[in-house]
Amino acid sequence: MKEINHWKYPILGAGTGLLLAVLFLTLGFLKTLLVLFLMVLGALVGSLVQRSGILEYILSLRK
Repeated sequence: MKEINHWKYPILGAGTGLLLAVLFLTLGFLKTLLVLFLMVLGALVGSLVQRSGILEYILSLRK
């Protein structure tokens, strides 16, 4: 387990690089940038929803 923790970030970096390479080769540069932009935008919106607690409030109204 220590070995996995020691190499965690290099493995994540290699996986991210592989994913980006596959996206570049299959979709092209601009479509890959669009996918990455939408992923970041979705993460920001999800973070905002989580911090504001609005989803929990809306779900509590349904009960």
